[in-house]
Amino acid sequence: MVLNLVLRFLLEICVLMAYGYWGIQTGKGIFFKLLLGVGAPALFVVLWSMFGSPKATFPLSGVSHFMFKILIFSLAVIALYATGQTKLANGFALLIIINQILLSVFNQR
Repeated sequence: MVLNLVLRFLLEICVLMAYGYWGIQTGKGIFFKLLLGVGAPALFVVLWSMFGSPKATFPLSGVSHFMFKILIFSLAVIALYATGQTKLANGFALLIIINQILLSVFNQR
């Protein structure tokens, strides 16, 4: 059960990397590459700490928490697809789905 929580944490780190990679690949010119490459992960950190994390400032519960997680993780998968990393995006999506199922089975948040 603890391994599933470790997996969740690693998936959250991967979300940061996916947003950063997307930003660097999408930005035109060094300024926008840096702005998006740092800004997108920073936005994720702010939103996750406010609404999604176990110690969130404004914790969501039930369906709203589930939908928020789906949105955040799905956008990371879409970001990988947008940069042409389709195999990586598929594997990432599969891990997210497996992890979410295990979180539900073990009643973890």
